[in-house]
Amino acid sequence: MTALADAAQLTPAAHDNVLTTAELRAHGMSEGTIARRCRPGGPWRRLLPGIVLLGAGEPTRRQLVRALARYVGGECMVTGGDALDAHGVALPRSPAVHILVPKGRRMLSPTFAMVERTARPPEPVVVDGIPFAPAARAALDAARREPDPGRLRDLLSLPIYYGLTTAAELRAELDAGSQRGSAAVRSELRAIDRDRDTYVHGWARAVLRDGPLPPPRWDVTVYDRRGRYIGTVDAWWDEVGMGWQFHPPGKPHLGHLALAAAGVTVVRTDPERLTTDRRGVLTELAKAFRTAADRRRPAVQCLARVAA
Repeated sequence: MTALADAAQLTPAAHDNVLTTAELRAHGMSEGTIARRCRPGGPWRRLLPGIVLLGAGEPTRRQLVRALARYVGGECMVTGGDALDAHGVALPRSPAVHILVPKGRRMLSPTFAMVERTARPPEPVVVDGIPFAPAARAALDAARREPDPGRLRDLLSLPIYYGLTTAAELRAELDAGSQRGSAAVRSELRAIDRDRDTYVHGWARAVLRDGPLPPPRWDVTVYDRRGRYIGTVDAWWDEVGMGWQFHPPGKPHLGHLALAAAGVTVVRTDPERLTTDRRGVLTELAKAFRTAADRRRPAVQCLARVAA
């Protein structure tokens, strides 16, 4: 079998084109062949001891994360911005990949990694074969080291907004962990406590996460086919023309009557029910979705929310 054929057979087995030398040997490659291919100018490159990239170009961030996870091995997990990205929250990441290892583990830190030893390793969340810290721990591990106030707020508020964690979970994690860098984090959490909309969106996303409805678009403005403004909704199912509003009853929310007049199915929910009656809210949404799906879709279109 030719070297090119060998390489072609390896690609399907290599997540992100990253394999260990043990895996390469298991595919029939000798140490000498591996070493030759990883030489300068060769088709592969060695990212870490025992970890090979099946390519000669610069590794992507994803490839570095996977290589580090494979290199460090058991009871370790990626945290910080890379973990939040794996959970679905894309934020600026630190230059180094942040990884947690057990307190007693001794190892040299690779040049592209920040190795943190911890006596409190959380239960990892495995995404595509890579162990990541849960959202609350990942956010705080990044937040403790973030000097920029705007990025600090994003690190703490966006995981709440997307329903990945709660402010209470963040405070509990902060209290249980190292107090280094905690003063600014505590101050920002107090500010987030005063921003009710952050919580409400997180509650709404959590209601839908395990339900039967397809994912909606969030925070959109609805127009008629001629581009005239009709109203805004907090969540929107475009395939059936259904909107969801979960603002407090006393808070103005323009467009409810105009949306209904345009044929849009609108479900309105008191935010308190998002935590006290989640099953009931989900039942109402599912029923409304079925009703909307059984009729002609209204002649409307939507865009990301803009000021009316």
